[in-house]
Amino acid sequence: MNNSVNNLQQKLITVASGKGGVGKTWFAATLCHALALRGKKALLFDCDFGLANVDIQLGLIPEYDLGQVISNEITLEQAIYHQPQSGLNFDIISGQSGSGALASLKMERLIDLGGRICNLSEKYDYSIMDLGAGVENSVMTLARASDKVIVVITADPTSLTDAYAFIKLHNMRNNDAKIQIVVNMAEDQNEGRRAYKKIKKVCQNFLNISPTLLGIINRDRHVADAIRAQTLLLSRYPQSVAGENVIEIAKKL
Repeated sequence: MNNSVNNLQQKLITVASGKGGVGKTWFAATLCHALALRGKKALLFDCDFGLANVDIQLGLIPEYDLGQVISNEITLEQAIYHQPQSGLNFDIISGQSGSGALASLKMERLIDLGGRICNLSEKYDYSIMDLGAGVENSVMTLARASDKVIVVITADPTSLTDAYAFIKLHNMRNNDAKIQIVVNMAEDQNEGRRAYKKIKKVCQNFLNISPTLLGIINRDRHVADAIRAQTLLLSRYPQSVAGENVIEIAKKL
């Protein structure tokens, strides 16, 4: 891989998880917002082909979505949603919820989409690609578009098991990828560290890799309230514990 492609991949960060319900999409949107608040030009791709919901979480009604890009009705650039007056400090490309056609895209189409996403990322300081949960072919193929992957987990044993499955398959396809762990909804920092140590130990024993800990996000009632209000946590509760946790993660990036 040449240096120009490497440079593009480094501007694109994938956010993934083994299972749903761990707050992956909320984290991706909040991280993008935190980066934007630090003066970075940021873009959020909603690449969850089956259950895309970034627009719903944020109360947005984009005119275009990724489905129209896939069907060649519009370009990827035309799908960008940017509306500063809405209080949104970063750009979004919305997914298309419930689209079986998107979820069953052929390999060559997925690779082409990954390449286009990677190229568009050149225009931003940071681009965050929110993948669907699980290890389906579309998820694993798009994950390869970036050399940086953040895997979101919780302390739940099923989350750890499914996250390991994702890491294993991704490492098989791209063993040079930088994998980082974010523990979400931790009762406290100690529980978060214990969850991280568990996933790290399994990865060391069976994959001979050591994913690094990017951060721990405490369980915070303000998160659910912000989601219900369809707004960004850092706009509604800028000094919340979970918000501060994400800001610290943004600083590390």
